[in-house]
Amino acid sequence: MTSSNTLLPAIPLPHPQVLLPNGRISLLVSRNVGDHLLSLVEESSEPVIVAAIPIVTPPTGASDPVLSECGAAARVVRLGPSQNDHSEHPYHLTIVGLTRIHLPHGLRLTAAQLDVLTHCAVEYPPSGAIPSRTTLENTKAAAVNLLDKLSKSGPRKEYWVRMMHFVEGIDNSRIVWLADVMASAVDAEFNDRLEILATIDTEARLKVVTQLFVKLASISEVSSKIASVVDETFSKQQKEHFLRQKLAAIQKELQSLNRQPKFVTGASGNPPSELDDEDQADADDVAQLRQKIEAMTKDSEERKVAVSEWRRLKRIPSGSAENAVIRTYLEWLTSIPWPSSSPRLTALEVLRDRQFLSKARKQLDADHYGLDKIKKRLIEYLAIVRLKELAAYAESEKALVLRMDNTSSVPPPVPRVKGPILLFVGPPGTGKTSITSSLARALGRPFERISLGGVRDEAEIRGHRRTYVASCPGSIVQALKKAGRPDPIILLDEIDKVGHNNFHGDPSAALLEVLDPEQNHTFRDHYLNVPVDLSQVLFICTANSLESISPPLLDRCEVVHLSGYTYDEKLHIASRFLLPKQLEANGLDSSHIALSEPALLQIVTGYTREAGVRSLERAIGSVVRYKAVEWAEHNDQDGDKLPAYQKEVGEEDLEGILGIPRYEGEKDRSPKRGLVYGLVVSGLGEGSVLPIETCAMPGKGDIQLTGSLGDVIKESSSLALSWVKTHAYNLRITSNRSEDPLKVPNLIDIHLHLPAGAQKKDGPSAGIAMVCALVSLFTGLCVPIDIAMTGEITLRGRVEPVGGIKEKVLGAHRAGMKKVILPWANRKDVDHDIPREVKDDMQFFFVKTVSEGLDAAFGKGVVPWRRPRTDFMIESRL
Repeated sequence: MTSSNTLLPAIPLPHPQVLLPNGRISLLVSRNVGDHLLSLVEESSEPVIVAAIPIVTPPTGASDPVLSECGAAARVVRLGPSQNDHSEHPYHLTIVGLTRIHLPHGLRLTAAQLDVLTHCAVEYPPSGAIPSRTTLENTKAAAVNLLDKLSKSGPRKEYWVRMMHFVEGIDNSRIVWLADVMASAVDAEFNDRLEILATIDTEARLKVVTQLFVKLASISEVSSKIASVVDETFSKQQKEHFLRQKLAAIQKELQSLNRQPKFVTGASGNPPSELDDEDQADADDVAQLRQKIEAMTKDSEERKVAVSEWRRLKRIPSGSAENAVIRTYLEWLTSIPWPSSSPRLTALEVLRDRQFLSKARKQLDADHYGLDKIKKRLIEYLAIVRLKELAAYAESEKALVLRMDNTSSVPPPVPRVKGPILLFVGPPGTGKTSITSSLARALGRPFERISLGGVRDEAEIRGHRRTYVASCPGSIVQALKKAGRPDPIILLDEIDKVGHNNFHGDPSAALLEVLDPEQNHTFRDHYLNVPVDLSQVLFICTANSLESISPPLLDRCEVVHLSGYTYDEKLHIASRFLLPKQLEANGLDSSHIALSEPALLQIVTGYTREAGVRSLERAIGSVVRYKAVEWAEHNDQDGDKLPAYQKEVGEEDLEGILGIPRYEGEKDRSPKRGLVYGLVVSGLGEGSVLPIETCAMPGKGDIQLTGSLGDVIKESSSLALSWVKTHAYNLRITSNRSEDPLKVPNLIDIHLHLPAGAQKKDGPSAGIAMVCALVSLFTGLCVPIDIAMTGEITLRGRVEPVGGIKEKVLGAHRAGMKKVILPWANRKDVDHDIPREVKDDMQFFFVKTVSEGLDAAFGKGVVPWRRPRTDFMIESRL
């Protein structure tokens, strides 16, 4: 079979390159191969012949490359350094095919031997018989037809036209040579070229080449038709993008052929960056998107939607606007932690820890001082969550064991733990938001905050539909994506400031589905349009008041009140939390400033009267900044003139730092006729003392009300005046039961005023205070200045219970009151809500009737009753 044998240096061609006789190929070689070939060229006066052998299978990490048994003897025409700086392949080699060769013993190299020049024995097979005339003419006709098709499209039209004219005039004796030349020139597949190289018989090889030319001509004709359709349908921008994508794919394929790393440099010659390879990044994003879709649970609704949208994405050109819309939707859909696809990520080791509740209690105590009632409720909440989670895990594991013999691939359903929706209500600065973050740390879950203040559009909760431009999911889904887990803690902050029904929808109604444990496992966002399971999310809400919250939304929540801090609590918070925080924020430490306890108490009582601690923190920050300036000036002065730096800040230094105390004047109270102090709660939830002033003047027997009073508090004044008129004879105000104290003995008018007239005042809790003020005005008796009172009255003289007892009592304590008169029905509020240090510092009187309230205010037996009282209350029962 062979005509001659020889030993040639073997050069494996990178897959999928194949060198045919009369063909030319260029490739990069390693330093070892280049140095070896260079020494052969320098030593030999004749052209260097090498064996170019194609690789059938490229090398992978698990197997070595397999070389073909056929190849081509090639002549080295050029060997020099590569144009680019390739450290691994510094030589550029160009070879030209001469004739076919055969490897009788085969050749298998390891991945390491590819960079070393290896010699192998080769055989030169005979050329075979001369092909028939019919075969030669068929090959020539197929070549002319292929060149005609190629000359009508593509960037090399002129080249193909010249070759077509050359082929038309070629003699039949050179058609065998032409077959190898054209097979090397056209874009043939690896297997086709390898078959042409391995076919030794000339007749059979020409038939293979003819079939290849016919196939390429058909492909070229179809490509021309597709290109014409693209030209007609694509706009200029779409066509440009399409061509760029095609060019990027071609470049990527060429890089894989050469098996060389891609070196990218920026426009300024900087080192390569991941931002430069946009095409590769886009391909990686698409591949990652597909992996996320495949990771979804089979037969789940979100996977079905994702697969449907993925198929649409593949059919739509990448340059169209709809392609970007679908791709953005898929990115959102696959980035959400679906409970069915994500494992249960709740830290079981945290919940199973026997010290879980004690550690949680330590965490809450370390982050917040006081708030004992709130902490107690949170510990109960954590205990319930722990018990339910562990029980749900046990049921899930039991269901999984029962499914071990089942061939179904559907996993067991994820257990849903339904918990109450806590609503923290209280004044600003009382720690509603921060205590929620402490709860998240205790549970080991991610914490996300959604601010609902000023939200007027329902789409901000439920998301925009995909038909709108720049649509996106709502804030609930965005928080879920940011958390990365299906069971985070989400804080809905300022829920009382969310908008109500308007032309944008009703945001408060959209929250009903979110906060309802019976519905939120199928929450449907308008953008995703796929049910999202929110049952594993723990929602915590905060609000400053309950008046503006819709009743259906309030019904979903369990209200927990935060009333504010006492003086003692504020002192501890200031020394333990606020002062170290301000020292760190202003570049100082505890060695630079010492704030005495009397100074802290003066800041708390004289400069701040809020329920929270924000103003207190600002006041402490002002003191720390003042001392920071002194310390900086102390360090900048010369040593001889350096005054002594005083780090202590006393009570006498505060007026020079913070100015005149705001609340110093309230200490100058004195008992006066017709003056009584009531208790109120401001709109922000802060309790305070409100004086009620009355005076008599000549008039027509009317009552005048001032102080920006609302309708309810005006009714309380009418009730108080009616009660006093009814009992005026018994109180020795009049000498006859039929006399009106406003008309006998003289006509007078009563003026009732509540100071701070610019502030709106309303509420049903000033009745008992107004009665005491009117009795004081008519009888001349004075109520002591250290007594404050609250309670609504009826025409029968019954004192009804009121709300906000803790806020009012704390406000009275801050104002220096020593006695508080409260309705009898509110005694349990004092027992459960008022701190121990406040109850020890104050005296409480609980009254059922107005007469008992008068005795508590003026003193027992001080009010001159005309006869024994018979106004005790008897409740009738049917």
